[in-house]
Amino acid sequence: METPRRSELREEAILRATLELLAEVGYDQMTMDAVAARAQSSKATIYRKWPGKAELVVTAVRRRAGNPAKSPPDTGNLREDLLAVLRLMRNNLVGQDAALILGLMIAMHRDQGLAGTVRAQLIDDKREVFGAVIAQAVGRGELSASVDDTMFVEISSAMLFSRLFVTGEPLDDAFIRHLVDAVLLPLLDHQSSAR
Repeated sequence: METPRRSELREEAILRATLELLAEVGYDQMTMDAVAARAQSSKATIYRKWPGKAELVVTAVRRRAGNPAKSPPDTGNLREDLLAVLRLMRNNLVGQDAALILGLMIAMHRDQGLAGTVRAQLIDDKREVFGAVIAQAVGRGELSASVDDTMFVEISSAMLFSRLFVTGEPLDDAFIRHLVDAVLLPLLDHQSSAR
């Protein structure tokens, strides 16, 4: 019987091998056989924990990024809550390998199974966190209960992603404050007052 520590080390080896192969050959060319060989593990061990390549890749990327905050900070103020959540998102993104993330995005266009898994595992986490921030603000009377956070979540994620992976412009606290003050709060205020 494998000890918990040994099982943990085996899982880390599998996830590390997954990330290495993704960076080397891309999602399309990566195989479970190659992951098993690189991690010095068996395919059966991998399939006991992950039903397929998409789930394995999402787990590896998520582990590397760090776990998202399931419950956002409640500072008592919408602006401060947004700043705190965006800083957490930024810190998780900054730790990512740009080539790996961009390769994953390209693979999502070709593989609907991967796209669905990534959306369910990674993107929905952001919606959940931002949804909780909005709910807190509604509860404090800062926003109308009719605010739709769908576009808000897309804009927030897209702006961070674009700065980090496309334009290369600074993703510092000054930018995050500008994003909150010039884009996100006006969008929420407009939605709240328009309903």
